[in-house]
Amino acid sequence: MTAKTLQDKIDEHGDVVGMLRNSTALPYISHPVVQPEFHNWRDESLAWRQGVVLFDQTHHMDALYIRGRDAHRLISETSVTTPSFPVDSAKQYVAVNHDGHVVGDGIIHREGDDDFMYVGRSPAANWLLFNAEKGGYDVDVDVDRRSSEYPLGRQVTRRYWRVQIQGPRAWEVIEKINGGPVEEIKFFREAWISIGGVRARSLRHGMAGAPGLEIWGPYESYLQVREAILEAGQEYGIVPVGARAYPTSAVESGWIPSPLPAVYTGDRLRDYREWLPADSYEGRLPLAGSYARESVEDYYLTPWDLRYGSFVKFDHDFIGREALEAHDPETFRRKVTFAWNAEDVTRILGSVVNVDGPQYKYLELPLGNYGQSQYDSVLDGVGKLVGLSLLNVALSYNERRVLSTGVVDRDVPDGAELELVWGEPDGGTRKLNVERHEQTTVRVVVSPSPYSAVVRSEYQGGWRSSDTVL
Repeated sequence: MTAKTLQDKIDEHGDVVGMLRNSTALPYISHPVVQPEFHNWRDESLAWRQGVVLFDQTHHMDALYIRGRDAHRLISETSVTTPSFPVDSAKQYVAVNHDGHVVGDGIIHREGDDDFMYVGRSPAANWLLFNAEKGGYDVDVDVDRRSSEYPLGRQVTRRYWRVQIQGPRAWEVIEKINGGPVEEIKFFREAWISIGGVRARSLRHGMAGAPGLEIWGPYESYLQVREAILEAGQEYGIVPVGARAYPTSAVESGWIPSPLPAVYTGDRLRDYREWLPADSYEGRLPLAGSYARESVEDYYLTPWDLRYGSFVKFDHDFIGREALEAHDPETFRRKVTFAWNAEDVTRILGSVVNVDGPQYKYLELPLGNYGQSQYDSVLDGVGKLVGLSLLNVALSYNERRVLSTGVVDRDVPDGAELELVWGEPDGGTRKLNVERHEQTTVRVVVSPSPYSAVVRSEYQGGWRSSDTVL
């Protein structure tokens, strides 16, 4: 019998971790549809630190449109963040389960008193959809899913295009597009802008560590707007960024994009698992890495692990509040960057052409992820687990280092040298993009998150550079 729901699939397998670690779903494409490179990914990476770039965010995130008299209550009762924020602004949305473990996160835009838009990965979108449907809320919800990773000739379309203009010279390009000065609105505040005759919404953002805008408008105007931005930015050396370089900006800025959704266990979540399709994000998710535990709950994370602790506000009722109130934040790991040893990286890269030597897990650059959620063990000098590297493994061409973002025990100081275990145990799992290989270790230095000094000093945003609440 073919599983219809996530719960059916779990019941058939009997082993959640084994089901996820051996998922045979097609490999997850982090940024579908967008051209891999427009120049070369190295120069594109340098451009967001040194000049100005155009990021294309049109295709890789879900968008959820929530309207109605209970829209605000739905968001308030499913998020740890304080529910009070004005129209024409945005804030982080962080959802946890009843035990206080993270289900998912993204950005909520408030475009009217009872008019909201969620943008982000599928776990939080699914959580909002489920609660809207089953929780008795008077809301209308419409979802626009991320573009297909494998369209196979099918037409790709979205409701909105979404781009960012970022970098030290971003504001010069923005003002040229606008035909005059543009007020630098506060971080995560929204306004309107005209681009090539198209009226579009804008959000003050700073993904690359410098002032910039995120802009979105009707999808049918995509080419018109893109051409207008590139033409206006030509004299400033604007560089469009492709799908290879773009995700490496996350490791520079310290974002952990894909924690394992904490939904696979617990009686109170059974109805949610019976609602989620077997082929949902949660049902197909390939779990990767050297960290291999029997219990899926060993992969669950709290807001404090992800440096979302400052967002947790007990000024409203929300799912998981009681559990989070019982937590002691000082018992959780802290978020850091792991800077990989260059000699060890060279050794891993060289193994692919070493006919007689060991074959290590292939390290693809610039992005070394081979799962949708990736957990690699980080050990101290005596082999004790003291941390985890979480998904983001990337070559930062700006720093000329392979970096990964993760968490360590609170007593591990910055500057400590640890060992990251690279590759999966027992020769690897059955995931389609995992070849037979041997595990090895990589020396890593515990470093600040964000790793980039530029981002730490200039970026406004609690989950990257500080504990500022948005």
